[in-house]
Amino acid sequence: MEAIKINIEDYVHSGEGANGESLFHRSDPSVMLKLYNSGAPTDIIINELELSRKAFDAGLPVPEPGDLVTDGERLGIRFRRIPGKISFSRSVGDHPEKVEEYARRFARLCLKLHSIHLDRTKFDSVKDVDLKLLEENPYFTEEEKKKVADFIRSAPDSDVPYHGDLQYSNAVIAEDGSEYFIDLGDFAYGHPYFDLGMVLLCCVYDDEEFIRETFHMEKPTALEFWKFFVKEYFGEDADPDEIEQMLRPYAGLKVLIIERNAGIYFPNFHALLDSVTK
Repeated sequence: MEAIKINIEDYVHSGEGANGESLFHRSDPSVMLKLYNSGAPTDIIINELELSRKAFDAGLPVPEPGDLVTDGERLGIRFRRIPGKISFSRSVGDHPEKVEEYARRFARLCLKLHSIHLDRTKFDSVKDVDLKLLEENPYFTEEEKKKVADFIRSAPDSDVPYHGDLQYSNAVIAEDGSEYFIDLGDFAYGHPYFDLGMVLLCCVYDDEEFIRETFHMEKPTALEFWKFFVKEYFGEDADPDEIEQMLRPYAGLKVLIIERNAGIYFPNFHALLDSVTK
């Protein structure tokens, strides 16, 4: 796939994340550019573009993807811009008094996502994705890899969407109230538990400083978000502590993506897999 050359002066910076920055086109309000950091692997960028196209074609609530571009040094993907978008995490950070409203709304959006059935021939299985990442991960012993692999294989199966990074900064609200998921670089299909592990990780297990800097809220607010999310997603009688214990190892599996992206060891996230590896 050949990248189209763009003039970066045609764009204005609008935000940034761990993998790059987002920009708006100066004269075309329908265009948003996701520009990756210098040195980002080309195959990962192309994979996100291809998965975004497949997800959009499957009718998922995601921005319409455009083409692969380059400013001469960095690669990026153009998307149809979502007017006035704001993430769920930023919405909660700006209005912590509305944490229940946004947590329940996010849960309903996740339920909607997890009610769609995908053509398994067009997407990878989350189990296959995680098993591959596990094999490539240098921070597990061979014995731990075997135990984690057994856990992955024994987990429930499903053909519903697996977002891959399902957390409240990767779901956005447009100015007209419509809702979208963004950042589909690890999209696949599989049981919702694999996705919900990331919700748990970001609300409960991330430390206070990271939650404040990344998700724009205080840790107590994130914990409240989790409780209301559980009630909406699993039912009003669901116990957030019991759901946490059930999903804890799935939160631990997210270390496979985190360590792939960061290239360093995260012992605190490995500890979430203790029930599997010990």
